[in-house]
Amino acid sequence: MKPAISVRGISKRYRLAHQTAKGYRTLRDEISDSAAALLRGKWRRGSTHDEFWALRDVSFDVAPGDVIGIVGRNGAGKSTLLKILSRITPPSDGEVTMRGRVGSLLEVGTGFHPELTGRENIFLSGAILGMKRAEVVSKFDEIVAFAEIEQFLDTPVKRYSSGMYVRLAFGVAAHLETEILLIDEVLAVGDAQFQKKSLNKIQSVAEAGRTVIFVSHNMAAIQTFCQNGLLLNKGVGVAQGPIASIVEKYSMLGSHLQMEAAGLDKRPRASFVHGNSRIFRVEVNKLRPVFHGEPLVVEFEANLAGPVPDLAAGIGFSAIDGTRLLSYDSDLRQERMSATGGPLKVRIEIDELQLQPGIYSLDVGLRSGNSICTDYVGSCLQLEVGAGSRTPPFLVDGAPSVRSGARWIMENKQVRWNIDSLRPG
Repeated sequence: MKPAISVRGISKRYRLAHQTAKGYRTLRDEISDSAAALLRGKWRRGSTHDEFWALRDVSFDVAPGDVIGIVGRNGAGKSTLLKILSRITPPSDGEVTMRGRVGSLLEVGTGFHPELTGRENIFLSGAILGMKRAEVVSKFDEIVAFAEIEQFLDTPVKRYSSGMYVRLAFGVAAHLETEILLIDEVLAVGDAQFQKKSLNKIQSVAEAGRTVIFVSHNMAAIQTFCQNGLLLNKGVGVAQGPIASIVEKYSMLGSHLQMEAAGLDKRPRASFVHGNSRIFRVEVNKLRPVFHGEPLVVEFEANLAGPVPDLAAGIGFSAIDGTRLLSYDSDLRQERMSATGGPLKVRIEIDELQLQPGIYSLDVGLRSGNSICTDYVGSCLQLEVGAGSRTPPFLVDGAPSVRSGARWIMENKQVRWNIDSLRPG
């Protein structure tokens, strides 16, 4: 069976023009200089160009009925690739073969005419997809019910809020009968209820045997709906294969996020640090990815200059702006130890990490008793926490923070729940 989508050696190059600053010039000056430059076969003086490759030699196939997730950091080329597949922009090189009608949801209201009403845009989108009017009519009520815009159906879409816009756009793309559906990271515009409904719709579309390409930073959603994945990094296809392995490689991508820090003993210490004991190495999760709601292990090593009575260890997670969000201290769970001088190894095992998806800095420290700081290294490394299997979609793009559990008791008529939810969730 031939693939539904076949991509061979796709590249996309953009030219970035840099105009040097000049003083005040008249239109006559600009016309004169431009004409002279054209006669010389060059652009006018003061203008330079750089080349930017958004994609470089990307190749992959998608089988009919497959749901593939495309992942990568910001600027990896994901949206550019979908625009090429949607025929919005042509590739600079390479070839794309699409077998079937293509529906796409790349940006809020892509393909909508702002002066037309919601009703008119539904029929316009269907016509663009090559559908007959009768086909659009058969799906019309489902689209309107899904988008929840009945009251504003005959209002020009330029007056819609971003949430109304994306609800209608997604409803059209998901309900009109296309063989191939391309979805970019647009669901973050909607509220949590709409996101959940949209993800359920994506699942039903996939179960119906339609081919779907899904771009998202929500790794939980990607792993739920996709069988296979493609990892892009700086415009290059890094890996393609089963979605679990692609997500793992994506989570470990990005050398700027250090998962291991060494040579910390050479860093200057703050004035509140007493003595010559030094933490010299920190490692997080054995260099494996870190996910919200899943186990985490932090290990660090130190050289103690001498005996340390009542030794306690601690770690802290802070937002990038330095705001401390979460701390763990050894003496809250066990008795302090009296340590001799020499090598010290510390291992902290966290059953379920309570940090929401985001980027955090890690602080580590040792103290003697309640007030004497034996050593402390602030922001010894940065780590990125990804969305885990139980992370709700609405947490993915939120500000870094702690989402913890508690013991909940809820009563409703004759039903009583006693939920021991000490886990984050």
